[in-house]
Amino acid sequence: MRTALVTGGGSGIGRATAVALAAQGAKVVVAGRRAHTLIETVKAIEENGGTASHVLADVTIPDEAARAAGATVDRYGSLDTAVNCAGLPSWGLTADMTPAEWEEVVSVNVNGTWLCMKYEIEHMLRQGGGAIVNVSSRIGPHMRVTHQSAYAASKSALSTLTRSAAREYIPHGIRINAVSPGPTDTAMAVWPGETPADRDDRVARDIPAGRLARPEEIAAAVLWLASPDAAFVVGHDLVIDGGLSA
Repeated sequence: MRTALVTGGGSGIGRATAVALAAQGAKVVVAGRRAHTLIETVKAIEENGGTASHVLADVTIPDEAARAAGATVDRYGSLDTAVNCAGLPSWGLTADMTPAEWEEVVSVNVNGTWLCMKYEIEHMLRQGGGAIVNVSSRIGPHMRVTHQSAYAASKSALSTLTRSAAREYIPHGIRINAVSPGPTDTAMAVWPGETPADRDDRVARDIPAGRLARPEEIAAAVLWLASPDAAFVVGHDLVIDGGLSA
């Protein structure tokens, strides 16, 4: 993990993962669409003695996804670890969603992750290997809920994409896996009309563990999957949801 790229690195799980990677000694590039949040992540890393920089990139645009992957190589010499965390939630009954709403979620969660993987893999093939971890979800691949069909469909596709690509590229030394978090203490876990306190009450009732995950707990799983300790873990989708989908 000498160098790492984290998309969606400006907040939530992405920020926690970037900070954790830097704490392990990786030089980190965080990518996303909002400069101020990315700069905050870089500052948090640098204040702890780490090395980081940011790149503005919309992962749904091929040239920008390519730029995010290339920035890590250009600035730090290689791309050893890539964490694809950029994603969007959805809300609404299936027939109530507009085509634009559906397409935006699928564009970011599926197409954007595929584009990032495409360019990350190209760099890793040239250097002889690497590790990719995609951030999926328990919603879709592992559990279904109402009002989130676009999100569920996109994350199911992402989980399958991860496993398919993993089989293709492990002969080239590129390990690809996913994590599927349950409710985590981020802005995305607050449903429309809820307050954070409402969310906490709902989660405490629903989750056997009785609480939300901390972003740092998801980051710890990502780091393990990207590490040499997980060298024989290929095409896995690690569920981290406090027993919710058990």
